[in-house]
Amino acid sequence: MARRLLVMGNPAAGGDDAETRRAVLDVLSGEADVVVRESKGPEDVGRALAEHADRVPVVLGGDGSLHTLLAALRERGEAEKRAVGLVPMGTGNDMARALGIPLDPCEAAKVVPHGPERAMDLLVDEQGGIVVNAVHVGVGALASEQATPLKPWLRKAAYAVGALLAGVRATGWRLRVRVDGETVADGRRRVLMVGVGNGASIGGGTPLAPAARPDDGLADVVVSFAVLPWPRLLFGLLLRRGRHRMHDDVVTLRGRSIAVHGDPAPANADGELSPPKPAYAWTLHPGAWRIITPDTATRE
Repeated sequence: MARRLLVMGNPAAGGDDAETRRAVLDVLSGEADVVVRESKGPEDVGRALAEHADRVPVVLGGDGSLHTLLAALRERGEAEKRAVGLVPMGTGNDMARALGIPLDPCEAAKVVPHGPERAMDLLVDEQGGIVVNAVHVGVGALASEQATPLKPWLRKAAYAVGALLAGVRATGWRLRVRVDGETVADGRRRVLMVGVGNGASIGGGTPLAPAARPDDGLADVVVSFAVLPWPRLLFGLLLRRGRHRMHDDVVTLRGRSIAVHGDPAPANADGELSPPKPAYAWTLHPGAWRIITPDTATRE
């Protein structure tokens, strides 16, 4: 039996267009009982979830839209028991990549009515904020800040331009980084970036944590000390190819508790920018939410 669906999306979002949206809704409506609600912000999402509590929420969007939906479900105490569907219509769509969800929206829509559910891990900060795919502190957040105004024109290419601009300007931050109580950075060396991956990629396919799996109970952590000009350039080039772990100034490890303290530094969680702060901390919660995936979703 097909699921009863609550389909939500923001028609004004950067990855959406009217023709694709109509095609996706046609696919979903052909297979399932569908209710459609526009969601321009968290309030709209929360209201729709309350009004249609018996339906499976489906988001038309990217990591940021999925983040908003999961935050609303957690607030209602429903994240673990109410599976969600994802039709990737954002700019980066990195969680869809990690799960093997087709990047073609119509193909992804075919998965939602009947696909299996998969339990997923979730990063949660000390204030209860969540990270679905990945969070990075430092130069990666600067890159996203530079890329944001370029997205309407450059789409995915905006990330590469933003990374180039940030890479030229960033000189690093003095940060103390601990993973499961182990000191990775003691604050004496400048840190270019701290990346924490539940999913494998950021920025539309840049492999921040190539070996990360979003359901293995561990987060993949990348700390780069490559703050000098040439090492910084090399780190950026290797990062684009997923080979940054070979860099002499990069440390990688895995864990469930990650803390970052020191100079105020900006962060990007699931594409959402936050202003510079002197402290961040996240704990991984295994199996904290569920998503509908293709039968062939990668589980190795």
